[in-house]
Amino acid sequence: MEKDATNKRKELILQLFSDPIYKPMRIKELCMFLDVPKERRQELKEVLDELLEEGKISLSAKGKYGKADAYSLTGVFEGNAKGFGFVRVEGMDQDVFIPADYTGGAMHKDVVKIVITGQEAGRSPEGHVVKVVERGIHQVVGTFQRSRNFGFVVPDNQKMDRDIFVPLSQSMGAVNGHKVVVEITSYGENHRNPEGKVTEIIGHVNDPGTDILSIVRAYEIPMEFPAEVMKQVSHIGEEVDGKDMAGRVDCRDWQTVTIDGEDAKDLDDAITLTREGDRYRLGVHIADVTHYVTEGSPLDKEALNRGTSVYLVDRVIPMLPHKLSNGICSLNAGVDRLALSCIMDIDEKGNVIDHRICETVIRVDRRMSYTSVKKILADQDETEMAEYAELVPMFRLMEELSGILRQKRYNRGAIDFDFPEAKILLDEKGIPVEIKPYERNVATKIIEDFMLLANETIAEDYFWQQVPFVYRTHEKPDERKMIQFCTFVNNLGYSLRMSNAMVHPKELQKLLTKIEGTSEDALISRVMLRSMKKARYAPECLGHFGLSANYYTHFTSPIRRYPDLQIHRIIKENLKGGLSEKRIAHFQDILPQVCVQSSNTERRADEAERETEKLKKMQYMKQHMYEIFEGVVSGITNYGMYVELPNTVEGLVRITSMMDDYYTFYEDQYLLKGRSNGQEYHLGDKVTVQVTGVDEALHTIEFVVYDEDGNLAFPTEKREGRKYGKRKRETDRQ
Repeated sequence: MEKDATNKRKELILQLFSDPIYKPMRIKELCMFLDVPKERRQELKEVLDELLEEGKISLSAKGKYGKADAYSLTGVFEGNAKGFGFVRVEGMDQDVFIPADYTGGAMHKDVVKIVITGQEAGRSPEGHVVKVVERGIHQVVGTFQRSRNFGFVVPDNQKMDRDIFVPLSQSMGAVNGHKVVVEITSYGENHRNPEGKVTEIIGHVNDPGTDILSIVRAYEIPMEFPAEVMKQVSHIGEEVDGKDMAGRVDCRDWQTVTIDGEDAKDLDDAITLTREGDRYRLGVHIADVTHYVTEGSPLDKEALNRGTSVYLVDRVIPMLPHKLSNGICSLNAGVDRLALSCIMDIDEKGNVIDHRICETVIRVDRRMSYTSVKKILADQDETEMAEYAELVPMFRLMEELSGILRQKRYNRGAIDFDFPEAKILLDEKGIPVEIKPYERNVATKIIEDFMLLANETIAEDYFWQQVPFVYRTHEKPDERKMIQFCTFVNNLGYSLRMSNAMVHPKELQKLLTKIEGTSEDALISRVMLRSMKKARYAPECLGHFGLSANYYTHFTSPIRRYPDLQIHRIIKENLKGGLSEKRIAHFQDILPQVCVQSSNTERRADEAERETEKLKKMQYMKQHMYEIFEGVVSGITNYGMYVELPNTVEGLVRITSMMDDYYTFYEDQYLLKGRSNGQEYHLGDKVTVQVTGVDEALHTIEFVVYDEDGNLAFPTEKREGRKYGKRKRETDRQ
């Protein structure tokens, strides 16, 4: 009876809220309108709370109740393998948590309308999906499994919690274990699985290269170039035509080198350096890609579509065809090449006192590697010095100027992250045989310093010319995240000075200097980086927080980044008589979308690169099951702690429910502490671990920790990772 009465009250309220003349009211106003006695107002409140919980009504920030879409917000849904999700709403500081029962059939990346249903102190707001506005994913990459009467695809993307049902007639003959691309034909209703058809069989999970290719397909990264692009490329010559050199500054007799990794093939920057008295003259010469990639051509459109080259563990997917990126646009030694150059005069304090931007023709004397230059400058290797004897004086001058520029950036507060990147070596079958940290050396720092200076110089020049341009921006961090970061470092015994809830980059730089070489170094650096906003491309000059620079752009890699190619086009047009009003209007019109596209494709490439690295790290550790390693505690959560090995591999030491009686998680101190023995594990502690599990489906590497006496530090329980199998599908279909 009581339930019936509650349902009737709900219906009454829903009818009222749906009436066109109803205006949202606070609860006090509703009580007066509905003539609810004071002693029964709590009953009304409970009914309203239930309707909010069901997502049938909504509540404004000012406490007014209305129909479900009255105060709806639109955002992008981010799924989770456990069924719940979060919605990112532009302009909101926090994402909105969506419980599993209230996703409204939304899938990862869908644009959805939501209503906020509540928020507890210190936690994310909670809401319900009331409508899927636009589907974000139309095809899925996963592993095909066949049942007697149908097939299904288990998505590789862990943020998709439902498998895709595939009728056998739509399976292209796929068999168990095939990696496939499936096009979604129905998104499912009433808790039914989505349905789809197989459009491509990538290969079997055990075939070499299938794993990486699956990631490429999942991120929809184009590999093959369209026919019209290759047709345009076929008309481009192998060598620089003499007539193309007309009107250019001839720098072919300048001592010039490229310095890159040993396996680099797209060499897009070359360096010249001399010194006269107290002045350095630094030339940063960048391949003139726009000479061949003309605006609006098939090549240009395809380059914009790709946005960037993608550097995966076993391959490079270039932005431009190899005939350009490894050929006529690559600054190979001993041949003439067209370039766009920034030639800077620099004083002994690192100030650019004069500069010139011009079209040039260059000829590189030697193709140097970072390793060779390091041997010359850091190792004083006699054999290497004899091999490049004529260049050694210039390399020493480079080291000298690099140190000056680096100190100048340090003095103004630029943040210099020095994370060891992973270098993963594969055999001919794509199996990882070694993982080691790839660290910067004197040669990589030289090139980095010179490229940064050229980028800043170009950006400042074009900012003051007030012409349309593409800038690389890195905005100030979110205040809330900076406060959280300050709390985090305070708990580790360090301090940061804040002013008006903001931290100057110089304070962050001082912290990095202080922690250098400590056990917390890598951890604090990563947390600091996560506390900042992501750099992006923008048509407005908003400065670069991390570099503590007022002006910054990307000028130095037009072979592999579209923004660089775009500003080369603007610079060259400006050099040849300036931009007309018509061309200014044209660039003002296209640059906002160019920036958005370039930022999105950059993010896609970064995610794909991280995904392939993670995959190969898991495959590598699978070969080392039950082996013992030394590592450092890199993260502590209420479900366990992460440990990072010297080779950059990170694994999870899982704390299960049965351990509640043994260990306590102290969030404010970032430690795990044993209740009986008082043993503590802090961030940065060195620990001994054993590899006990690798789950490629769940993307996890699992460790157990041994204490100083060689005993297991935590109780353990048997766990099973996500398995490919029927689960509930067959009974669901029946």
